[in-house]
Amino acid sequence: MDKEEKKATLPEGNEMIDEAAEDMTDKREETVRSEDGKLILPMIPLRGLSVFPNMVLHFDVGREKSKNALEQAMMHQQMIFLATQKDENTDLPTGDDFYHVGTIAKIKQMLKLSGDTVRVLVEGINRGRIKEILYEVPFFSCDIEEIVDEEPAEISPRMEALMRSVLNSFDDYISRRVNRPEEIFSTVAVIDEPGKLADMVASHIDMSIEDKQTILECLDLEERLEKTNTILNKEIEIIDIEQDINRKVSTQINKNQREYYLREQMRIIEEELGGDEDAEKEVDVWRKQLKKLAMPEKSKEAVSKEIKRFSKLQPSSPEASVSRTYIETILALPWNKMSELNNDLKVAEEILEEDHYGLKKVKERVLEYLAVVELNQKIKGPILCLVGPPGTGKTSIAKSVARATDREFTRMSLGGVRDEAEIRGHRRTYVGAIPGRVINAIKEVGTQNPVFLFDEVDKLGNDFRGDPASALLEVLDPEQNKEFTDHYLEIPFDLSKVMFIATANTTETIPRPLLDRMELIEVEGYTEEEKINIAERYLIPKQRKENGLKEENLKITEPALHDLINYYTRESGVRNLEREIANLCRKTARKMVSGKKKTFRITPSTLEKLLGKKRFRYDKIEGQKEVGVVTGLAWTVVGGDTLFIETAAVPGTGRLNLTGQMGDVMQESAKTGISYIRSISDKLGIEKDFYKNLDMHIHIPEGAVPKDGPSAGVTMCTAMVSELTGRAARKDVAMTGEITLRGKVLPVGGIREKVLAAHRAGIRTVLLPKENEKDIEDISEKVRREMEFILIEKVEDALEIVLDDSE
Repeated sequence: MDKEEKKATLPEGNEMIDEAAEDMTDKREETVRSEDGKLILPMIPLRGLSVFPNMVLHFDVGREKSKNALEQAMMHQQMIFLATQKDENTDLPTGDDFYHVGTIAKIKQMLKLSGDTVRVLVEGINRGRIKEILYEVPFFSCDIEEIVDEEPAEISPRMEALMRSVLNSFDDYISRRVNRPEEIFSTVAVIDEPGKLADMVASHIDMSIEDKQTILECLDLEERLEKTNTILNKEIEIIDIEQDINRKVSTQINKNQREYYLREQMRIIEEELGGDEDAEKEVDVWRKQLKKLAMPEKSKEAVSKEIKRFSKLQPSSPEASVSRTYIETILALPWNKMSELNNDLKVAEEILEEDHYGLKKVKERVLEYLAVVELNQKIKGPILCLVGPPGTGKTSIAKSVARATDREFTRMSLGGVRDEAEIRGHRRTYVGAIPGRVINAIKEVGTQNPVFLFDEVDKLGNDFRGDPASALLEVLDPEQNKEFTDHYLEIPFDLSKVMFIATANTTETIPRPLLDRMELIEVEGYTEEEKINIAERYLIPKQRKENGLKEENLKITEPALHDLINYYTRESGVRNLEREIANLCRKTARKMVSGKKKTFRITPSTLEKLLGKKRFRYDKIEGQKEVGVVTGLAWTVVGGDTLFIETAAVPGTGRLNLTGQMGDVMQESAKTGISYIRSISDKLGIEKDFYKNLDMHIHIPEGAVPKDGPSAGVTMCTAMVSELTGRAARKDVAMTGEITLRGKVLPVGGIREKVLAAHRAGIRTVLLPKENEKDIEDISEKVRREMEFILIEKVEDALEIVLDDSE
């Protein structure tokens, strides 16, 4: 970057051009003043430099406009105006980018340097102020107002005092600056003109451009001396602070050198006392341990080299500490040790049944794995991913699997993990490097084939530190994890014998490549009957014990449990149910301690007294028939629910109004239903142009709850037909299914939860899509016996069953 620099030393041996330069002899002599008396001068904006009157200094010129200004000045009595830029980083300044008070100077010498740069020696003459910038191209030409200091004929006592104060401060300043020759003071001390003294002192002070400009713009001589003295004292104070800091730093360095010398003495003393002998013993122990480990030969060679390197290091050096930690970490890994697995299917099945109620699919998959291991000892560990709502026991299932197979158990929570090094470790080049949490967990558990749980795998994050999900790909791939290489170890470790289990609430946020490496097992929400069994078998005994109660102290009846599940919790799992049971136990414990009564029986009537009013409600079927109202079934994250879809046809222009927080998919289902009704309006006895004369309004109560999905299609279509035909719809029949424009009913999900919701609401007849017949098997036998399932293929099938033709 071309820029005007501060003072520079004039090099020897270069071409010098002075005031009488030969190439200027043929230029015509002109005065710098115009005919009307204006002082017209070329101007150079200086970067990081200020010039004072009576000051001689040199600077470099590199910008084209500045060189043009020099050339113009040399042709007109070598006079030039110098002003300082406000920001020295501005390459192409305009009139607003430099101060308008500067110095009129005379060019004494010019020297051409390499790189198309010119070095100029100038002498400041007087201050000047830019009255007008005449033009900027090819150089700045300005109308200058010359400002001449009016030195007083007689110096007043105050002026004399100010001059002495400035000289004293300047002497003090010079004495503190190492790079300022003492001759400068003697040169300045002989000046007896106040303005010239202030300018000369200011030119020798290392201060900011802003401070120099302040002095340059100060025209009153007394005020100029005062400001110069103030700035001098401020600079002296800054110098004192700098010197104090330097002394402290120097003292600290000397202290560190002394400590280093003492440590070296201690090291030599330790060597004399036999410190090396302990290190040699440690190395011998490591070599014996290494021989016993069943690790690959290449890995053994790498560790052996590291042990050899350690033996040559000083035991007290930082490198020795890093090397020792690395060697001990590798030798502590379970290269040889494996748990003896339990392959007795009966014992494993009993343990799984003992720990968890239900969850047939999960238990079947674990038992299948044990059966295959019994037949083929070389099978690699499977990667199971348990996906389901919170509180369904996914984490405890993994612990039960470890207990059923006699494996050790270790767990790593992935919720909020954003650093790849958490999985793969840090390289040893970093200070404080450690292995990744996978290898660290294997080391702590002490066996090569534990159950390793990756909890909350759907909550992994990523940022500038890497993507942990990508690092997990190698860990969870059976084809790659046989030689998993941690960044810290830098040697492969076999993870293929580890039984990996992951848990997640949803698969939507799990990256596809990672999801592809895992076998998904759906952990569905518990039915009401399952929750009753879980509460009676596990939760109530557990909470009695934790709260110091015995079985005879607290009895919760089955009706009370039903109410507790239905009206005080709304969830797929049993986490909140356990909290409420614990709440009942605490209240019972308090009553026992406060009174004489030792036995308490919780019934539905006492439940409300203890826990307060019911928090949730469930729809119950009331009445038998109603026009335009049809019962539908929905799936939510906390289980199934019933929807009473209401419709109304009012005179209008054919608008379709949808309310109740319906999502995009549900709105599309309603539009599909309208189009299907129009296509069969003749069969239904509906006027063909009903969609022109009537506005259809569909509403799903509980408008604060968002709803979406295609499974309400058949319900909304049936409700609209009921309203348009005036035929009442049965309330004791519920339905679910997606519809097409041709009236076909397509299969949907969540059948088990939806049927349970219908059963809870007192509905005993449910219409299901024909293709969902296989899902009926997932419903408990007790519920199936009490329900009637009608399989439908077309919307017309639903209309025949639900709509009543009687008057």
